[in-house]
This record gives sequence, structure tokens and C-alpha cells, in this order.
Amino acid sequence: MGSSAKIGIVTVSDRASRGEYEDLGGPALQGWFERALSSDWEPVARVIPDEQPVIEQTLRALADEDGCCLIVTTGGTGPAPRDVTPEATEAVCERMMPGFGELMRQISLKYVPTAILSRQTAGIRGNSLIVNLPGKPSAIAETLDELFPAIPYCVDLIEGPRLEAHPEVVKVFRPKGK
Repeated sequence: MGSSAKIGIVTVSDRASRGEYEDLGGPALQGWFERALSSDWEPVARVIPDEQPVIEQTLRALADEDGCCLIVTTGGTGPAPRDVTPEATEAVCERMMPGFGELMRQISLKYVPTAILSRQTAGIRGNSLIVNLPGKPSAIAETLDELFPAIPYCVDLIEGPRLEAHPEVVKVFRPKGK
């Protein structure tokens, strides 16, 4: 043991990947994990354009080569023609986990009526859980606060490393004795 869990943090944005726009989503994700996780982990961050083949290749590499147990994306989940993150996620996953998308939309609907336009999804590739999160930093935190309690047990079930969190930040749920 002793090795730290790797978490892929992927910002999907044409403008951020070209340097025309500061990536706010990726740093917001990393900051949330830095506050929340008590177990050893390391971020593997990427900023890529809204190109489905590039997104697919990045997700495959983070799962298969880098060995990330959790890969979170930000951006590219709306209805615009270039929003293809969910399609890329579905293309690389062996099994989809629709409950994540359902809960994320439910959380976001408390804040904005346009949450129904989100196509966020999640799925499993090998020993990696891939989750498409919102793009806005405030929405990232709101979503992870409610979504993350189920993530460590999911990672356990796909034989990833044990993720632990600071209970004052987020309470991880595992069935009794797990």
C-alpha cells in the first residue's frame, strides 16, 4: 500500500485549452479535493479542447495508463453543438452510472432552472469512475458536497484505492462494516 490515489481532473474548454480564457473549473475541482480528502491522493490535471476524439483519448489515458481511480471532468455538458463530453464519456465507459447525472441535475435545479439543460453523466472504465461535473466553480462545490459521499464506496466496489474524507467537510457513506 502506501501509494496515493490518483484523481484525474479534466477541463474541457476550447478557449481555456488555447489560453484565451483562464481555467477556473480545474483549479476549483482540485481545491475541493484538497479540502475534502484526508487520504493520500495526487491530481493528474489536463486542459483540453471540446473535441470528442481528444476527450476520449484523455479519459482512456487517465484510466488505463495513469491509473486514476476517479476522473472528474468540467465543461462540455450542455446542449451546444461543441458540448460533447457526455458522448466521449459514454464512448470510453464499459458501464454507465445514470444515478450520478440524475443527482447532479437535482442538486443544480435548487440553484438554476437551466439545470435541465445539463447532460452530465458518469460511468466506469476498468477500475476508474468517470464523472462529468458542472463547469462553474460554485456549481462544482455545490455538486461535490452532495455527490461525493457515494463516490468512495463506488471506487471500493470497482477495486480502486480507499478514499477517505474529512468528515467536517464531507461525510463519506459506506455500508456498515465496509
